[in-house]
Amino acid sequence: MLPAPAHLDSLARDLFGERLSLAERYAEILRTRGAEEGLIGPREVDRIWERHVINCALMVRALGPVGLVESLADVGSGAGLPGLVIAIAREDIDVTLIETMQRRVDFLERAIEELGLVNVEVVRARAEDLHGEREFDAVTARAVAALDKLAKWTVPLVRIGGELVVMKGKSARDEVAKASKTLARLGAVDVRVEEFGDQSVEVPTTVVRAHVREISGRKGPRRG
Repeated sequence: MLPAPAHLDSLARDLFGERLSLAERYAEILRTRGAEEGLIGPREVDRIWERHVINCALMVRALGPVGLVESLADVGSGAGLPGLVIAIAREDIDVTLIETMQRRVDFLERAIEELGLVNVEVVRARAEDLHGEREFDAVTARAVAALDKLAKWTVPLVRIGGELVVMKGKSARDEVAKASKTLARLGAVDVRVEEFGDQSVEVPTTVVRAHVREISGRKGPRRG
């Protein structure tokens, strides 16, 4: 296990609750196998909690209370950031990790098995291949692409009435401005940038979120 640093211990306990030990085990997986397999950069090994686990766990505050989001997809999940962290913190949410690379899929499936998680599935596919096939209450992504491009992959996976909730950095507001026409065309409205964190976090988690409304021509998942 890899415990959270002392200055993050209180926040980690608040975010993960009784499942903190699972988060510690996942942090250790990232520190060891994640680094060995090139999913975590060598400079990140000593900052697993600060730069990755806590950064992603703060996403649960953007998802709201239990019952608001029942299903979530993480596009381009990589090492499971943020999707696997969310699944650990929120066992009430069914999480689908969407990843194209087989070696990353293998890493995720092994991690899920080792952690004993039952609320996670891994789908090897491009996000766009699932358009019209799958829909989720919320869709997220981290460090995948600029928002203008990312919106085209993610918004069609959000059910009508659901939310796009993606992690971004300091350029979030600029990306929103550049992607405004694309977001509107796809039915993503009420777009806003929010930050989550407290005094123990060096860099807050920045989230771009948008409500998804019905638009003409959109096809939902096939039934039966």
